[in-house]
Amino acid sequence: MPADLSPVLLIERHRGTLDKALETIRTREYWSPYPEHPKAYADAEGGRAAFEALRGHRFALDQPGTDAWTGGERSPYGIELDVRYPHPDPDVLLPAMRAAVPVWRDAGPEARAMVCLEILARINARTPEFAHAVMHTSGQALTMAFQAGGPHAQDRGLEAVAYAYVEQVRIPETAQWIKPQGKRDPLGLRKTFTAVPRGVGLVIGCNTFPTWNGYPGLFASLATGNAVLVKPHPRAVLPLALTVSVAREVLTEAGFPPDLVCLAAEQPGEGLAKTLALRPEIRVIDYTGSTGFGDWLEANARQAQVYTEKAGVNTVLVDSTDDYRGMLANLAFSLSLYSGQMCTTPQNLLIPRDGIGTDAGPKSYDEVVADLAAAVDGLLGDDARANALLGALVNPEVRARLEAAAGMGEIALASRPVTHPDFPHAVVRTPAMVKLDAAKPDAEATFMAECFGPVSFAVAVDSTQDGLDLLRRTIREQGAMTVGGYTTSPEVERQLEEVCREECAQLSLNLTGGVYVNQTAAFSDFHGSGGNPAANAALCDGAFVASRFRMVEVRRPA
Repeated sequence: MPADLSPVLLIERHRGTLDKALETIRTREYWSPYPEHPKAYADAEGGRAAFEALRGHRFALDQPGTDAWTGGERSPYGIELDVRYPHPDPDVLLPAMRAAVPVWRDAGPEARAMVCLEILARINARTPEFAHAVMHTSGQALTMAFQAGGPHAQDRGLEAVAYAYVEQVRIPETAQWIKPQGKRDPLGLRKTFTAVPRGVGLVIGCNTFPTWNGYPGLFASLATGNAVLVKPHPRAVLPLALTVSVAREVLTEAGFPPDLVCLAAEQPGEGLAKTLALRPEIRVIDYTGSTGFGDWLEANARQAQVYTEKAGVNTVLVDSTDDYRGMLANLAFSLSLYSGQMCTTPQNLLIPRDGIGTDAGPKSYDEVVADLAAAVDGLLGDDARANALLGALVNPEVRARLEAAAGMGEIALASRPVTHPDFPHAVVRTPAMVKLDAAKPDAEATFMAECFGPVSFAVAVDSTQDGLDLLRRTIREQGAMTVGGYTTSPEVERQLEEVCREECAQLSLNLTGGVYVNQTAAFSDFHGSGGNPAANAALCDGAFVASRFRMVEVRRPA
C-alpha cells in the first residue's frame, strides 16, 4: 500500500470529518465541509479548460470487459461533447467486480469510510471541472451546476457514508457470551460479527442531477462493502465517468482493487439498465427516473434490494399569508429555478376560488394568479438573470411538454424564449402557468399527472378544506417529493401537518425568504420520505443503508 494513503494517514486526514458528519446527522444543524463558492477553489477558472480537454477523446478507465466504445452526449447548450466511454461485457466485468469484494469487506467499516471520504475530497478538489461536466450534460446553469453538482452532491455522498458507518458499527466486532449454569461450569462462547455486503450495487443515473442523485446510492453501497457499477443516463455520462475515475484512482492507491467501482456506458437504444438489473450479481439497485421503469425494477429485479426515486405531483396549498410579496417572490423563484426540471419543483398551486387573506388585503384567485405571473416575469425580465436561473431545457421531451401547455387550459403566464449570449443553440425558456378548475372533471386528468419541466397549474378549489382533501388524494395516488403550504391559521397549519404525516410527505410552511421548497440540505433535511408513491426511500436515513449489508456471526467456544 502506498505510504501516502496508508490507513493511519487516511484516518488522520478524514476521521475528524466523519465524526462531524456523525454529530450533524444527529443534531440536524447546518454543516458542510465542502465550500460552495467558486472563490474557495484554487483553480476555479481552470474547470472549463479541464472540461474542454476531455472533449473529443476516449475516456479510458482500464476496467475489465471493455468490448466497444460508445458515446454521443450533446450538451443542452448546443455543443457536442464527443467523448467515448468503455462499453462493458457484463459476463466479464461483473465477475471481476464480484471478485474484488472480499478484501473490501474484510477492511471493515472505518477503513471503507476513510477511503470513501478520500474519494469525495478528491472530487471536491475538482469541483470546477465537475461543474462544467454537469452543466453540459444536465442543462443546469453554471452556478447551479457548480453548487448542486459539486459541494451539495458531495454533501449527500458524505451523509450516506455517515449513515452507513453508524449502522455497521451498531453491532460490536466481538463479544464474550457467558451463561451461568448454577453449580455447573458456565457456558461460554466467543463471537465475531462481520458486516457482509450483498455483492454488486447498480446505480442507474438520471439526466438532470447525475451526481446529486447518484452519489447517495454509490457511497452508501461502497461504504457498506459492496462493489458499485455505475450506469449513467446516456445523455449525462461524463460527470459519473469522472466520479468512477477518481474512485478507481483512490482505491488503487489505498491498496484495494479498482474494480470495486466501474462504469457501464450503453450503446444507443441498448437498454443496458434493464439487462444489468436482472443479473444475479446485482444485489442492490439505486434508480432515479420515470415511474414506469422504477415500477418495472421493483417488480422484476427480485434478486436485488431496489431503491427508487420516481415521479410525483408536488403541491402547494395557498390559504393565507402575512407576507404576500415574500410569498410571491419565493414561489416565483421555486417555479423558475432550473426551468422546473427538479423532482422537488412545485407543480400544482391550490388556491381557493374565493381568494385568500393577505397582509395587503384580500386577494381573489385571479389576483393571486396574476400577481404570481407578474412576479415570475419580474424575476426573469432581464435575460442575463433569466439565463443564470433557468439553465437550458434538458431534452426535447421537456420542450414538447412546455409547448403543449397552451392546449391544457387558460394560460396565465406564457413562456418566452431567452437567447443565451455564449451558447446561441441552447433552448432556454421561461416557465408557463396554466389556470385550471378542480371542479371540472376534464381538468383533473391534467393536474393529477406529473408534467415535468417549466409548467405549473394554478388550480382553483372550492375552499381550503377542499384543497386539503385534494392534497391528501394527490399524495396518496401520485406521490410527492415536496409539499408547500401558506397559512396564517394555526388550525389550517395543523391540518396541513396532519395530512403530510398521514400520507408521509415532506412539508415546508410559509417560506418567504431565501429558503425554497425545492431545495434540501444534506445532514438536516430528508429528500423524499420513502412513504408515498414518489419514492420508496429517503435521502438519507438508516433505512437507506441498512439493507445493503447483513451481519454474519461466527461462534466459538470461549
